[in-house]
Amino acid sequence: MPEQTEGASHRPAPVHTHPDEVPLLTALSALADPVRIQLIRELAKHPDWALSCSNFDVPVGRAAKSHHFAILRSAGLVEQRDQGPKRLNRLRCEEFDARFPGLLDLTLRADETE
Repeated sequence: MPEQTEGASHRPAPVHTHPDEVPLLTALSALADPVRIQLIRELAKHPDWALSCSNFDVPVGRAAKSHHFAILRSAGLVEQRDQGPKRLNRLRCEEFDARFPGLLDLTLRADETE
């Protein structure tokens, strides 16, 4: 378990589900929401651990954004870690693609055909 640094939040560390443990319907459900797709697409444009949760401009409040990230974590799409007061994010491209080949790529390219 990572140590908390001075000034870090006292919130519990995020719980992650490995994509190998995710049923297809859970993955599809996570990808069915426009806000979650927006979060995933934004993450895909940046290096791992470059964006904190506050960096995302989505049309929901803070609590709803946290809920969306929890769904993405439980679907094996996102990994998060705390660094000081920030919660940094990583899209689990390789792991998710190994479980569901092509699904994430299709999701990331879908806006090109919309």
